[in-house]
Amino acid sequence: MPPRRPLRQNRSEQREDLPVARRSLPEGGARRNLLKPVAATTAVLAMTAAAGVLLFLEPLQRWLAPPPVPGLEARQSLDGRLLGHFPYPETTAASLVAVAPGLKLRSEAAEALLAMKRAAGADGVNLQLLSGFRSIELQKDIFFDVKAERNQSAQERAQVSAPPGFSEHSTGYAVDLGDGTSPQSHLSEKFDRTPAFRWLEANANRFHYQLSFPRGNSQGVSYEPWHWRYEGSLDALRLFEPARQLGR
Repeated sequence: MPPRRPLRQNRSEQREDLPVARRSLPEGGARRNLLKPVAATTAVLAMTAAAGVLLFLEPLQRWLAPPPVPGLEARQSLDGRLLGHFPYPETTAASLVAVAPGLKLRSEAAEALLAMKRAAGADGVNLQLLSGFRSIELQKDIFFDVKAERNQSAQERAQVSAPPGFSEHSTGYAVDLGDGTSPQSHLSEKFDRTPAFRWLEANANRFHYQLSFPRGNSQGVSYEPWHWRYEGSLDALRLFEPARQLGR
């Protein structure tokens, strides 16, 4: 009688014969499934590390770059501001129209300003335009010459005047307004005690004009009740959105 073959071992019994090290790893598809979350986690970590490097490089690049304004040893903050002021481009000459002798604005801002001036006049208020568009070159003279005259530091000067390339006036959308019956209040905080300022507070929004630097503003710029900017076009809204976001 031939010898009997041993019964075939079932799968669990076969696994008992495997070395411990082999038994601890899943086989086939199970092993591949285990590797998937590992690969995903590695990818996430790599992306996070790359983002961290970029976040580190941006402030480093700003710090290593030359100062944005020659002659002014000051650096831009992470949101682009210099001494509290956001950067603004100089508008083109073709976009400007005259609103008073020697004074120009972007056409849409000029149209709204003249309408606002007429409405104020109808209410018995003598609204005066003191300043409109200023080129970056003119802003440079205003900033540095007056700074030297008054023996001011850059920080002191920036509280009352923007560095060149950082002035809302260069956009053609900003104006300085006064009261024709109270010239002694022009370009001073006393302007907020005039009929013209009270009228602007009540009506300027209808003509898309906003006070740029209210008292205690987030930019750290001195209170300027005379300085208003036009926000009645898509281009103007885009330019001033960083300032609006900061003020919220």
